Amino acid sequence: MYRKLSISMLFLCFCTLLSAQVERPKLVVGLMVDQMRWDYLYRFADRYGDDGFKRLLREGFSCENAMINYVPTFTAIGHSSVYTGSVPSIHGIAGNDWIEQQTGTSMYCTQDDAVEGVGTTEKEGKQSPRNLLASTVTDQLKLATNFNSKVIGIAIKDRGGILPAGHFADAAYWFEAKSGDWISSTYYMENLPEWVKGFNQQKLADKYLKQDWNTLYPIDTYKNNSIDDDNIYEGKWAGEETAAFPRKTSLLMKDAGYELIKSTPYGNTLTLDFAKDAIKNEKLGHNPKNATDFLCVSLSATDYVGHRYSLSSVEIEDIYLRLDQELAEFFKYLDKTVGKGNYTFFLTADHAASYNSRYFMDMRGNGGYFFSRQLQRTMNEELKKEFGSENLIVSLLNYQVHLNYAAIEKANLDEEKVKKSIIKMLRHEDGVAYVVDMEGGENMMVPAEIREKIINGYNRKRSGAIQIITEPQWYDGTPRSTGTTHGTWTPYDSHIPLVFMGWGVKHGTTNKVVNITDIAPTISSLLHVMEPNGSIGQPIVDVLQK
Repeated sequence: MYRKLSISMLFLCFCTLLSAQVERPKLVVGLMVDQMRWDYLYRFADRYGDDGFKRLLREGFSCENAMINYVPTFTAIGHSSVYTGSVPSIHGIAGNDWIEQQTGTSMYCTQDDAVEGVGTTEKEGKQSPRNLLASTVTDQLKLATNFNSKVIGIAIKDRGGILPAGHFADAAYWFEAKSGDWISSTYYMENLPEWVKGFNQQKLADKYLKQDWNTLYPIDTYKNNSIDDDNIYEGKWAGEETAAFPRKTSLLMKDAGYELIKSTPYGNTLTLDFAKDAIKNEKLGHNPKNATDFLCVSLSATDYVGHRYSLSSVEIEDIYLRLDQELAEFFKYLDKTVGKGNYTFFLTADHAASYNSRYFMDMRGNGGYFFSRQLQRTMNEELKKEFGSENLIVSLLNYQVHLNYAAIEKANLDEEKVKKSIIKMLRHEDGVAYVVDMEGGENMMVPAEIREKIINGYNRKRSGAIQIITEPQWYDGTPRSTGTTHGTWTPYDSHIPLVFMGWGVKHGTTNKVVNITDIAPTISSLLHVMEPNGSIGQPIVDVLQK
């Protein structure tokens, strides 16, 4: 009797263990803030409220030295690396655009001519994640839950919504400027859900643009963090006499259309409105199979505003003050709908950004412009004189020299001699620090940290044959370039924020250097799922509760 009772108790315990659910949050929300520098967490902190960025830092865990460990530093690569835990060498997203080295054809990162748009007949709908060669943490979650988890990606930029959501996503949505609607593709669905159609019918882009864009607070209160509003470093829209506030978006939209909303804080507002509607209508965080859902959101407007107006502008300060308020509202919404303590949230960026080089030099700093288009023309002229063939350089895209292999082969030229000639020319260019033959031994002449970034960023099938490393504060542009840009190895382009909050996350900070590739394995560890199949990162163990 005792033996039978013991066996029964053991069997009952065994069955209980088998039936026990793996502990996971109800929802994970990943928020990418496009072009957000790490220092924006603190630069405007005296003006932030208590429930946005400050709540993140107060309740969450901040990795104060999160760095990008590859070049070039562009949007598509950053979104892919965050979610794959990998680098272009492995995940294959070598830029926003690249050149397929085998054929010489240009490729957009999410281009997929085999699919059609949903909610549009424009080519903007022909997008999917097929060019992404590695799995994402969202893919791994779907696999681990037998595809019961729901995964959705949302961003104004197609690449910002598609690449994080991965190959197995239930949906990815992006904004079409021509119609002002959120769209998708047949990779995910045949028709837009009714709730998306209903959201589009509200025409919120019209509503926001008709409000105009003025500063959130009196403009004279921005003087401690921003330069004078009317300055030569900011870009203007057609029809504007000055780039200064107020910005009459209600008038500008007549010519600019819905494209205009991307370069205003309303682009972020519209995206978060859509994200909230997705949570509500897709019942994210209330999965009937008790599986964890995952919402990937990317805020693109911060990047467009930075590119047009520059880091030191009132516009940048204003969009982050507004984002702080919108984060507070978003957290309240998550607390109400999913429940505080039931979701895990993390905020990071795909890249950071540089000060406008003209401004930097006007303030007596060193800097300059690397004018790639003019340089390409000049170099091709010199190469024609030397080798007798035209257009041996296809492009200087992504700070890389892309060779015209078809022309080299047709003329029976020695590829190594062509490369050596190009390298010799580039070494004499102002602002060029290093020139690296990616298939040669030039890497040895580069500092170890930069060398690793070059190697990580090089994809033999999609990257150029020669990598150009510029000196600090030099970037692609002209002396008349307004706004800002990014793409280089430097800290101002590669130091990003990384803050986790919510279920399974400890409160605290670390000043240890972590990499953008560590984010996916950290989330994988928190969810008890296998890390993505191309991951080279390590989980940030300090973040996770024991």
